[in-house]
Amino acid sequence: MAVNAKMVKELREKTGAGMMDCKKALTETDGDMEKAIEYLREKGISKAAKKADRIAAEGSAHIKTDGNTAVLIEVNSETDFVAKNDQFKELLDTLASHILSQKPSTVEEALEQPLNGEGDSVQEVINKNIAQIGEKLSLRRFAVLTKDDNAAFGAYTHMGGSIGALTVLEGTTDESVAKDVAMHVAAVNPRYVSRDEVPENEVDQEREMLKTQALNEGKPEHIVEKMVEGRLGKFFEEICLLEQSFIKDPDQKVKKYVESHGATVREYVRFEVGEGMEKREENFADEVMGQIKK
Repeated sequence: MAVNAKMVKELREKTGAGMMDCKKALTETDGDMEKAIEYLREKGISKAAKKADRIAAEGSAHIKTDGNTAVLIEVNSETDFVAKNDQFKELLDTLASHILSQKPSTVEEALEQPLNGEGDSVQEVINKNIAQIGEKLSLRRFAVLTKDDNAAFGAYTHMGGSIGALTVLEGTTDESVAKDVAMHVAAVNPRYVSRDEVPENEVDQEREMLKTQALNEGKPEHIVEKMVEGRLGKFFEEICLLEQSFIKDPDQKVKKYVESHGATVREYVRFEVGEGMEKREENFADEVMGQIKK
């Protein structure tokens, strides 16, 4: 049977699923509405669609390495209860493995790919988990880093995955050193590796602000420039990894710690779960009751 727009519209209204999912379901079932509904339910799409507008800002960061490639992902859920259960943790590892093996360039591309190159798509696998777990789940973002044999990955997740940090150190293969730096990144949240990476316009803006501050303090103009350069040093300490006091030994800078092991920091990535997202306003008791009712 030919699938038309009216049939797709009807199925959308009944299930809340997306237009393309409805069209595919009808095509697969030869236009049989009831079978199409069942198809969407089996794929978890119907249930997932009904939860699509719910807020999922909890979840977990997860790191997985495979030889000279590593990935840091963030998968969101509605509650931290779900983020701690075994099925959710298994989903994290499954998604990380897929990204490592299939190397998608975007989240959108990843969701459309068959899981590990075969079978259901990544989105369909997530939908099935939504149907089973009963919460909205989403792959929010990922970052893939690579290295050579003379470098080391540092992997650190904080508080069960509330923050994940992944570093690449060159000049050493000591993963414990790289992990120490990842731990620092997770705790302090630098914005750049070194001052060389800070955009010139950001430095100029800070310099002007510090100059205005100094003049407002009544400092003589002939010493303002020297003061500003001194205060700029403090600015770089706040935002640049290598300039910061090392969290495990505040008496030395991160740069000195890394150099003492013959290494340099090539790059890092840090995900804090839910950062920049709208949070649910729900107290603890309500959250518990919400779980009990599921």
